[in-house]
Amino acid sequence: MFEQLANLPTAIKQYLIITGNYWAFTLTDGALRMLVVLHFHQLGYGALAIAMLFLFYEIFGVITNLVGGWLGAHLGLNKTMNFGLALQIMALAMLCAPSEWLTVAYVMAAQALSGIAKDLNKMSAKSAIKHLVPEGESGQGQLYKWVAILTGSKNALKGVGFFLGGLLLTVLGFVGALKALIILLTIAWMISVVFLKGDMGKAKNKPKFKELFSKSRAINLLSAARLCLFAARDVWFVVALPIYLAQQFNWNFWWVSGFMALWVIGYGGVQSQAPRITGTSNSNVDTVKHAYLWVLLLSGVTALLALLMQFDVAVHATLIIGLLIFGGVFAVNSSVHSYLIVSFAKSDGVSLDVGFYYMANAMGRLLGTVLSGWVFQVYSFVACLWVSVALLIGATITTAILAKR
Repeated sequence: MFEQLANLPTAIKQYLIITGNYWAFTLTDGALRMLVVLHFHQLGYGALAIAMLFLFYEIFGVITNLVGGWLGAHLGLNKTMNFGLALQIMALAMLCAPSEWLTVAYVMAAQALSGIAKDLNKMSAKSAIKHLVPEGESGQGQLYKWVAILTGSKNALKGVGFFLGGLLLTVLGFVGALKALIILLTIAWMISVVFLKGDMGKAKNKPKFKELFSKSRAINLLSAARLCLFAARDVWFVVALPIYLAQQFNWNFWWVSGFMALWVIGYGGVQSQAPRITGTSNSNVDTVKHAYLWVLLLSGVTALLALLMQFDVAVHATLIIGLLIFGGVFAVNSSVHSYLIVSFAKSDGVSLDVGFYYMANAMGRLLGTVLSGWVFQVYSFVACLWVSVALLIGATITTAILAKR
């Protein structure tokens, strides 16, 4: 087996290392998110207070994606990826502090490190793939498939991480769970430091700091659509949904984390199959049209779910079935977007364009997370769904403009 791995082409071996790195990080990131939500809900924190714990996580994600792309172009993507892993280990270690230290401000600081780490790792992994496939039309189908596999498997493992977080919290307690995650991530970091190529992603022409913001109309429109898309998901999924399931369905930690884990695993599985669902094309114009049709469908699905929940139509069945349908349609949307940004990005200094795009992604998560806590606490879960519909209409309009460019 090891001999077969050694004989693989260099691009394949680097792709496997990047994917394994991303997998390990995602597993710990998903587990940490569920640990924080469930542990602090158990301590009596309200929905808005829990949302605030993730405020710096999302804010620093926005900053990191913007600056991280510039760093990746200057230093190489291997360095930004490995630095992201090291920061996540530090964030986990911070939360192992005595319980009296775990004030809102302290946890927000630890989450800030985790937010920087997550987006350095994601930006590096997505950007690196651009350098591992042939340029031109011949490589577009392969690029779509590799991006879909990386993105889909990452989200499937994030679901496993949700379940792992609930399981470890129950079996080992909060600090014991964090220590187990630290061990896992340290092993991944050591493998990455040793085997990942040192020059991947360095731009030949070093970009200036003022070039952080994209000058491409296509990337700007795609980024705006991504912001609305992910805000629409997180406004009801991140904080409101797990608390709603615990309060209204009377589910315990196992049920909440297990259900959300299965949802995200299924979501990731659909993402990895997106090229088969939509079909591959050598034309970005055709792929953008696919993106428009799928976000239009997602808007309709979410509006129907919100309407049924508004009138209390078989609430349990409606929410579960609606979540499954939403997850499948959203997964295709996300995968098409992830391919388009890598395809649109310039080969030299690809991390700048990808970093800018994922900055918009992080802004969407930030907006969605804050709204999730506030709208749920002040209004209701159904109100979160209607806000999601409004944001998806924004994504649909922006994608329609991109399709007509």
